Amino acid sequence: MSSGNASSKLLSELDSDQAAAAAALHGPVAIIAAAGSGKTRTVSHRIAHGIETGAYAANRVFALSYTNRAAAELRSRLRGLGAREVAVRTFHSAALAQLQFFWPQLTDSFAPKLVTHKGPLIQEVLEQMSIKSTAQMKAGLQAQVELIRYSMLSVEAHVAKPEVDLMLSPERFVEFFQGFEALKQKRKIIDWEDALLLCVGLLRDQPRMLAHVQQQYRFFTVDEYQDISVLQQSLLETWLGDRQELCVVGDPRQTIYTFAGARSDFLTDFSNRYESAQVFELNRNYRSSQEIVDLANRVSPESPIAAVRKVSSKPSFQAFKTASQEASEVVSSIATLIGDGSRKGQIAVLSRTNSQLVPVETALKQAGIDFQVRGAGRFFKRPEVVQGIGAIRALQTSETAEPLFIEVSKIITSLGWTSVGAKNEKWSALNWFVEVLEEIEAESLDEYLRELDERERSGHEPLRDAVMLATVHGTKGLEFENVFLIGMNQGFFPIGYAKTEQELAEERRLFYVAITRAKDSLAISHRLDRPISEFITKFGSHN
Repeated sequence: MSSGNASSKLLSELDSDQAAAAAALHGPVAIIAAAGSGKTRTVSHRIAHGIETGAYAANRVFALSYTNRAAAELRSRLRGLGAREVAVRTFHSAALAQLQFFWPQLTDSFAPKLVTHKGPLIQEVLEQMSIKSTAQMKAGLQAQVELIRYSMLSVEAHVAKPEVDLMLSPERFVEFFQGFEALKQKRKIIDWEDALLLCVGLLRDQPRMLAHVQQQYRFFTVDEYQDISVLQQSLLETWLGDRQELCVVGDPRQTIYTFAGARSDFLTDFSNRYESAQVFELNRNYRSSQEIVDLANRVSPESPIAAVRKVSSKPSFQAFKTASQEASEVVSSIATLIGDGSRKGQIAVLSRTNSQLVPVETALKQAGIDFQVRGAGRFFKRPEVVQGIGAIRALQTSETAEPLFIEVSKIITSLGWTSVGAKNEKWSALNWFVEVLEEIEAESLDEYLRELDERERSGHEPLRDAVMLATVHGTKGLEFENVFLIGMNQGFFPIGYAKTEQELAEERRLFYVAITRAKDSLAISHRLDRPISEFITKFGSHN
């Protein structure tokens, strides 16, 4: 088959809007892709089409995503289309890889060690300051530290913002922040934000190294562009230089990370920054029933989406006396679905906060229904996973003659894995090490370790055939046949601390994301012992 015919076939597999976007091979290009509109399909076909026609050399294409799971999905799609050589990374893993590559050339020493958990460092600084802390305080301080770095603000500029909850007095927060940075420097360690910042600084300061990167990568694709931060945008602009071979993909309706420094205006103002930009919109929803799409459009009427599926399934609105009754009834409905043949892995219970999921977790345990809690980091806290990562990291300081696959197999076998054995939860957790190695086709130990660390950072846990419990933030990019959205009460959803117009708008976008996770059925519920959510009274109906 000639490349022309192959490319024609690639485009013929898309709808007209997707094909138009995929045929626009040279940037600047922006694709505004609604929920369920075939975004990854379009992007992967665009890249494969560019390679087939000779517009791109596969090894000069750089595809970037916000989350590790999105990167894995795009990588898998591209391999299926024969584009295996395309580099697919998150910003974090790409920055860390470049830092580890260039640092020894500049300093004759290895790059600083990456720490994946800030918690112990934060605790140490607070103890030095004689501050008694709570888990809530430490989580809040970590969020503020990350927001400062992603926004590329000085700590003084950050504390001057009147709307910021610092957890400490402004003076003490500045002291804490400076102590945190000093402790990392003293230990010669970096966190994920440092990896991004140092990569930007190194490349801008070293023209030879920047030229190396710019020669290696010419064609850029950025997924989930509505969630990009000032820091990530700075790194992207550094990689690009004065070139405009850039395709960005995202959906302003799904901007839900502004609290972490995300800026959707990089996407919405794209055509103002690039006068020659081509902008495409994908507004056909292939995921959800017509009535679920109707509800999404009531929540976001300024940018309506069109339902493609003919299936009819109206969202239900239910009220329960208490959280306990709500959990009991939801689990009863889940048991009925499973009894009727639904796969557990296609059922999700979503809430605004983690604490709201606890009664459901208890009820599922009592019912003997297998479930998985997403976003709590439980997988990476499993003893065998902690031991496995530690042992693999120790390979960096040992002489190894065996191929990486053999070394990894030895480690997980010593922890209880067998090639043929009882496939229980522990076995599955250990087998994950093999699955990751095979999926990314890692050629070096450093690359493999970066992937393991990045999966932990972005909460990319392996999905089991189990009922999913998650906050709405934790299900970005996922979809389920059956979704239960619980706890739709004022103070929970929208969250109580959302006071400003901007904060409430983000809560509404989060509600939109929750709705559009559902394919076939959506059950929305609230408790009668708390006020009903304004989102139900505005956009839905209730009992």
